[in-house]
Amino acid sequence: MLLHKLPLFLLLVWLSAAGCLGCQDSPDRQTDPKTQNHSAVPEIPDRSYDQRPGNIQWLTNDADPVFASPFAQKGGLFRAALSSFPMTFRVVGPDSNGSFRSAILDNQLSLINIHPNTKNIIPELATHWAFDPDKKTMYFKLDPDARWSDGRPVTGWDFAYTLTFMRSEHIIAPWYNDYYSREIEKVMVYDDHTIGVKSTKAVPDLHLKLGISPIPRHFFYPLQKDFTSRYNWAVVPNTGPYQISEFKKGRYIRFARKHDWWAKNRRYFKNRFNVDTVQYSVIRDFNLQWEYFKKGQLETFGLVQPKYWYDKSRTRVVENGYVHRIWFFNDLPRPSLGMWLNQDKEIFSKKYMRLAFAHAMNIEKVIDKVLRGDYFRLAQPFFGYGEYTDYTIAPRQYDITQVESIMTDHGWRRGNDGIWLKNGRRFSVTVTYGYADHMPRLAVLKEDARRAGIELNLEKLDPSAMFKKFLEKQHDVAWMGWSTSMRPSYWQGWHSDNAHKPQTNNITNTDDKDLDALIDQYRESLDEPERIRLSKAIQNKIHDICAYVPTFMVPYVRIAYWKWLQLPKFYGTRMSEDLFDPFSSAVGGLFWIDPDIREQAVTAMKQDIHLPPVTIKDTRFRVTGGRS
Repeated sequence: MLLHKLPLFLLLVWLSAAGCLGCQDSPDRQTDPKTQNHSAVPEIPDRSYDQRPGNIQWLTNDADPVFASPFAQKGGLFRAALSSFPMTFRVVGPDSNGSFRSAILDNQLSLINIHPNTKNIIPELATHWAFDPDKKTMYFKLDPDARWSDGRPVTGWDFAYTLTFMRSEHIIAPWYNDYYSREIEKVMVYDDHTIGVKSTKAVPDLHLKLGISPIPRHFFYPLQKDFTSRYNWAVVPNTGPYQISEFKKGRYIRFARKHDWWAKNRRYFKNRFNVDTVQYSVIRDFNLQWEYFKKGQLETFGLVQPKYWYDKSRTRVVENGYVHRIWFFNDLPRPSLGMWLNQDKEIFSKKYMRLAFAHAMNIEKVIDKVLRGDYFRLAQPFFGYGEYTDYTIAPRQYDITQVESIMTDHGWRRGNDGIWLKNGRRFSVTVTYGYADHMPRLAVLKEDARRAGIELNLEKLDPSAMFKKFLEKQHDVAWMGWSTSMRPSYWQGWHSDNAHKPQTNNITNTDDKDLDALIDQYRESLDEPERIRLSKAIQNKIHDICAYVPTFMVPYVRIAYWKWLQLPKFYGTRMSEDLFDPFSSAVGGLFWIDPDIREQAVTAMKQDIHLPPVTIKDTRFRVTGGRS
């Protein structure tokens, strides 16, 4: 949940993990990508402790409510699906920004985290923290029991190495290079288990910025030019409850629970992360995943798409009570799902063309007809951030009259086929997407766009190829969404520093000096009210540029799950994006497998014994009013 783990690529039902490279016939196990013995890595040559300041007022939090069930049981195998194999296990550098990255990062703890209901600071690798009067520095006491998965202790030097690593040109990660140079000034090591982290400037919510993760120096030292290839499939030591134990490229990835995990009895981790093994298998087709699920070969299946919730789940395993369904509302920032227009393409280089395109997209019809009114229209890319969101911004509506006016004013005329034409050029663009199940949505948009004089050519790619095309800025229109953080983050997606170059998140190639100035001020601001004002100004500027057409938001999770999967009596937290997330240190690992219920369910299925069907709807965290 903290900023150091961003930017994450997230598409909910839009996209699964990125990429598939060559498959191989025998399993890959955790291996050292280098020939050197890591236990023999030399000590840091300039290792010297900083002078600890006096009068530190240490804080901790051992009083907020726990959010796990005391009835949870350990054991069992949790089986999940990937639509494609990741292109790398690296979490920085080229091709690393796929959704599977979160499974790796979620097993790498931070100094602190945020309680998913109270939003107060809670411990992770640090047991205590403190704020310096300079409003730029935090101090942390590390848990002396914290260990890497290879058994080595976590020390302050691992946090100091985070800056060396993230600033290195060898990792080929401009966002991290910039962030850890421009935003984090230094890490001070006072002793092996006491550190300070200093921001380059005072900011509101300093804890969201400075609760960084460590990097295992003993594994990466010395960092060399071949980092991206050397560590492409390396299983890096981590600090969380699971570690990759085995994988076969193109086929599966298996995580094993650490039975002797150092944090298993800590207050906010106890009774969580319960299954012994998590296995992700590559099942490329979403409909085929549904068939695997109905056969009991996957533990859960997302029912966010209405056709699954209303129609396809009218099936024997659900109606006979072997599979339960839950509709659980949450309250958190919303991913920016939508259509991203590439301004480096001539067709979108002029604002009036982008405006015409936006008014030709009948998003409301898709929601009403295809999505059965269950989805909500997203207004802009930064929705759900409380005071930082301008809720007065309204999305552009489908309006053929508007399109006609815009296009004729700029000298375009309808051709014989009804598509706008000027100087031999037709208003024809390609929309690139990654899921076959999204075709009905795009088909509606295509039909109504044609009525408005715009031709949409639909291009479905493998998710990894799709995302690679977006990062290489080769698309016309990207049908996708980006993940969120605790506060809006604008630089990586909207600043000209990241335009007109590959492997950055500015996939609209927005290059606007006025917007740059607002973003720079937002990044430099020391005053929270000013940041809120700038945040809203940035959102209005982005809306005015019109390189992004917002589509949907889904303020809930809907999941089918076999009845042997058990949840706490409260089901999930305010911030739960997936009730069966196995890893996230913030909200994951709340479920468990009950072997007795499993045996009973299997017996009932074999004997065709009907059990009461179960559908749960929990609206406790549903947000009403102007936000949904």
